[in-house]
Amino acid sequence: MFKMAKMKGILSGLLILSFIVLTACGGNQSTGAEATENRSAGEADGKPVEIEFWYGLGGKLGDEMKSLIDEFNASQDEVIVKPVVQGNYDETKQKLQAAIASGKVPAVALASDVAWAKNGYFASLDDFIAADDTFKADDFIPAFLNQGKVDGKQYFMPMYGTTQLLYYNKDMFAKAGITEEDIKTWEGMAEAAKKLAVKENGKTTVYGWEPMWGADNMIDATLSRGGRILSEDGKTVMFDSPEWIETWDAFRKWIFEDQIMAIHSGGQGWEYWYKTIDDVLQDKAAGYTGSSGDQGDLDFTKLAAAPQPGWEGHDPAPVASALQAGILAKASPEEQKAAYKWLTFFTKAENTAKWSMNTGYIAVRQSALEVPEFKKYSEQNPHSRQPLLQAQHASEPFIDPTGGKITDALKVAADKVQISNMPAEQALKEAKEAAQRALDQVTGG
Repeated sequence: MFKMAKMKGILSGLLILSFIVLTACGGNQSTGAEATENRSAGEADGKPVEIEFWYGLGGKLGDEMKSLIDEFNASQDEVIVKPVVQGNYDETKQKLQAAIASGKVPAVALASDVAWAKNGYFASLDDFIAADDTFKADDFIPAFLNQGKVDGKQYFMPMYGTTQLLYYNKDMFAKAGITEEDIKTWEGMAEAAKKLAVKENGKTTVYGWEPMWGADNMIDATLSRGGRILSEDGKTVMFDSPEWIETWDAFRKWIFEDQIMAIHSGGQGWEYWYKTIDDVLQDKAAGYTGSSGDQGDLDFTKLAAAPQPGWEGHDPAPVASALQAGILAKASPEEQKAAYKWLTFFTKAENTAKWSMNTGYIAVRQSALEVPEFKKYSEQNPHSRQPLLQAQHASEPFIDPTGGKITDALKVAADKVQISNMPAEQALKEAKEAAQRALDQVTGG
């Protein structure tokens, strides 16, 4: 792991990715019960097939989703999508569970759950895709499309994506003589941060860079050094490898010993996130690492965006995560067909480009870059291209086979390194021991 809240908790969103639903939005949409009662049999009697689409999106995102639903409904006369807004993550999951148990399910939901797919609660999309000449799998961002596969079958359609980028203060970089070429590697970023940091009487008053609190940035950096979370056979936790230890200890050193970087931690809600961004906007830091979803809230007359770096000798490989939708297995065949028609409309190049322009999220198709409106927009707003370009070589989110215990161990280790100044080797050793015990219970190791 989604504007600021789009990517908060990115670890659970990027590493676990077991269930993704965003926050609620207001409006005059139907409730679940109302929509269920109003569902039409549809094609059998020549009338449009009415389907429920369950999602939880707030503010501008909710408005944009409703706008695309209205556009879809007006574009054809075979399907009517009825938006059904849920309150939050827990409420949506609870309602989906209740709907599945009762047999009265929505046709489609902005949700993805590997375990539920394995249990048959979601329908495979493979037959729909095989009959769809417009699908073109190679046009989708690979990291996004692959996240919707379970046991080799496509169960979920990527709707939009997110990843973490670099955001830097253009004036501060220019005055220090630093360009984007200088921050193509983490080694280069450290040298740039030393030049950008300002110290008075032995105390840093302006930081060269601010990573975001939590394990996310350091995990991205580790993957960009060739690190792995698990061994290839999935039985061994790899936190004690040199890629992990050297990467995490580099961040610890930059924060505590060199004092060229800083971490805001704690506080209420996303307070730490806002404080990090405020430091950059108020010239207290030269840049930060944050969500692609931050773009709608940033001042790009002052800031610029750049992709995350790799390490010398390694290509960058930060995580890119897709928010996905699935078709419910208990929906009727007519409803499933109608739901697929809606999903293909949403993911058309022009629509995924429009979503990206209006929300800051990543378009799921590479051809979005060729949509005239997006090309014009990206020329005027070059920062908007960076998330999509980065996503094309990104790592896929880790799906934790222990139900979160491996990722929890990483969260604890990150706090020990970033906040308590514990040597990375010790923190990661403790994390590996806890994570390996949990993994052994699952694999029988």
